Amino acid sequence: MPGLDSRLAETLDAIAAAAREDDGTDPLDEATRLALAHRAEDELTVWLAGPDGDDAFALLVDDDLTLVTRPAARGQGWAAMLLAEVTAVTEGEGLTAWSHGDHPAAVRLAEEFGFTRARDLWVMRLPDLTDLPPLEVPDGIRVRGYVESDAAEVLRINAAAFADHPEQGRMDADDLARRMAEDWFDPAGLLVAEDVVAGGSGGSGGSGDAARGTLLGFHWTKLPRGSAAGAGRRTGEVYVVGIDPAAQGRGLGRLLTLAGLHHLRERGATDVELYVEGDNHAAQRTYSRLGFLHAAADTHVQYRRG
Repeated sequence: MPGLDSRLAETLDAIAAAAREDDGTDPLDEATRLALAHRAEDELTVWLAGPDGDDAFALLVDDDLTLVTRPAARGQGWAAMLLAEVTAVTEGEGLTAWSHGDHPAAVRLAEEFGFTRARDLWVMRLPDLTDLPPLEVPDGIRVRGYVESDAAEVLRINAAAFADHPEQGRMDADDLARRMAEDWFDPAGLLVAEDVVAGGSGGSGGSGDAARGTLLGFHWTKLPRGSAAGAGRRTGEVYVVGIDPAAQGRGLGRLLTLAGLHHLRERGATDVELYVEGDNHAAQRTYSRLGFLHAAADTHVQYRRG
């Protein structure tokens, strides 16, 4: 956490690690970890709680609040105390905060401090990759791995596909570079669908005689190095699937999702998870038809104040 004093960064890491081990989910989402890794110290505000300042913390990045209590210190009012301090200093209007899991304690805090439920984010899981449907790529389309010259097209499609998304739609060239600098990034795992120019047969990964064409969409898969969900298991992720709105209706969402699942299986993934907005019913149907399941407990909730 280069933006913070090393001792403070270690304290936050220790509290978050204890919560992650006890809860089974990381209290620091990707956006927060990227902010801690790349934002300047004066862009981050931290509050600590506990006799030694290591029982709980609140972290504010812009208007995004993260509140974490060490499991052994829960039930002592530290989260409420921190939230009172944060809302007093910031006046609280426009603050957002995620509950990574639909926790009753988060519901109570939200009600007490005037936060309302703004978004649901589903975690959907495909527990077994051994029996995937075959990948059949239509004529005129080629599915291949990312190359550096695709960056502008990926950003264009991402901006168009997620124009109304509060986080993903804001990705620019710097954000793309930061994500690609993460240790899990594999260009072969960022699959793109290309509308092939006349002269080739297309197909998955085939070179043929076709010239480069226009990108129609992409599926960015994620396989963290050493990721495991238990003995002998390795969990991959459907990280982002983006389809050019002009190419909707051609079955590209299913095609690219399935291509990514085949890629993850080839790379040793045994199961896959993904995150999808709770009101994105079309995407949920696509994933459900591929075998993804959602349990009520696998719901992250964003709260907003004001």
